[in-house]
Amino acid sequence: MIGDTPEPARMRRDYGTANALSPDGLAGDWWVQFDRWFADAVDAGLPEPNAMIVATADPHGRPSARTVLLKGYDERGLVFYTNYESRKGVELAANPYASLVLPWFAMRRQIVVAGSVSRVSRAETEAYWATRPRESQLGAWASPQSQVVADRATLDRVYEETERRFPEQVPAPEHWGGLRVAPHTVEFWQGRTGRLHDRLRYRRTDEGVWIIERLAP
Repeated sequence: MIGDTPEPARMRRDYGTANALSPDGLAGDWWVQFDRWFADAVDAGLPEPNAMIVATADPHGRPSARTVLLKGYDERGLVFYTNYESRKGVELAANPYASLVLPWFAMRRQIVVAGSVSRVSRAETEAYWATRPRESQLGAWASPQSQVVADRATLDRVYEETERRFPEQVPAPEHWGGLRVAPHTVEFWQGRTGRLHDRLRYRRTDEGVWIIERLAP
């Protein structure tokens, strides 16, 4: 322990038994179940319920992870937007597979997704881009995401130059757009007492059929 900081090994919380998760209570389709839980997270007033961890790996298998915001989902998969020249963009271009985690700690829930990744259509990117605040649009042009920069002043200067470059409408950069994770598995995790959590997973078989299976915690 450093100072008055509690020791991590002694930090423990019992998750209780009130919210058991069973196959009978799941929707037949993963995206329907996802929609139910996402609605619950929104209704619960959780901060940034669409925040999710995206884990990628380079061609040598070296992983990296970061938090992004989910911007859409349907039966095709889950969508987020990024600079294609960022670390995650480059890694996904070379190794187009990712894992996502939506951690809803306050609800003792999380969803874990694993699947293949592809770019969304340019029309989808343009449609989403049009909903972004001007400041975010300018930031997408000004920031060489994941690259080393000299200091904050450099970023601020490039941002100001970008403001002058686009005094009115800001177009979407060609190096920026959406990525869709098409799930191979979607796991719904519900915390339970004694660390015997409920883990129910939708898995797509080689024949393209989705099955539901329970995983040991």
